Amino acid sequence: MKRLSIIILTYDHLDDTRRCLESLLPVMQRGDTEVIIIDNASADGTPAYISQTYPLIKLTVNEANRGVAAARNQGLAQAIAPTLLILDNDTIANTRAIDGMLAYLDSHPDVGLCACRMTDTEGNVQRSFRPFPGLKGKLLSVLGLRLATEKMRADDEGAIEPYYVIGACQMIRREALEQVGVLDEAIFYGPEDADFCHRLRQAGWKIKYLPQFSIIHTYYRRTRRNPLSRLGLHHIRGLLHFYSKWGRIS
Repeated sequence: MKRLSIIILTYDHLDDTRRCLESLLPVMQRGDTEVIIIDNASADGTPAYISQTYPLIKLTVNEANRGVAAARNQGLAQAIAPTLLILDNDTIANTRAIDGMLAYLDSHPDVGLCACRMTDTEGNVQRSFRPFPGLKGKLLSVLGLRLATEKMRADDEGAIEPYYVIGACQMIRREALEQVGVLDEAIFYGPEDADFCHRLRQAGWKIKYLPQFSIIHTYYRRTRRNPLSRLGLHHIRGLLHFYSKWGRIS
């Protein structure tokens, strides 16, 4: 019986995917975990590498890039476990973090989603837990700028309850997912993570950031290189959809 389904989205960047899967080998070798990969039409040999090296992984190869939300939803639809872990392919995970998040969800039934601390390869902590994504802050982020970080207080166990955590690492309780629904596919790329967390909070679920567990996230933002690129414009459209949908911009 599966306890955990790990869903990874790939779109080129084979070296990142290779490192991510190597880091997951100890977990994949357990009988309680499945790995599902949705490839958004990579042109660098990623699907062939996965199918040849990891034949037990559930691999779906899209004929075109369907965007982040739609592709992740494909993976969520295939998952069979009661706990779901969304990971970016540029993460380097470890058993301690994965098992720690699993144990936390098991012992906190009111938490619908949790995430761990993420660092770059040099150990610098990334800003992966955030307050409500106000319009000014998000647009500054797209432009490579940043507002002052809002301080959030930890509880007695060291956990922090932010408004949302980024989609690079989200461990989700299936019951919560079934209640609020999957990711909003009207968002090709951008605030689909904030939108999902917003719906969880509206439904009464808690979101927790667990700094006692950590994974590496190499984290590159193409939209920061050129905010008016095609991907950058997708991000801006996603933000506009988010604010139109919720009627709140600050």
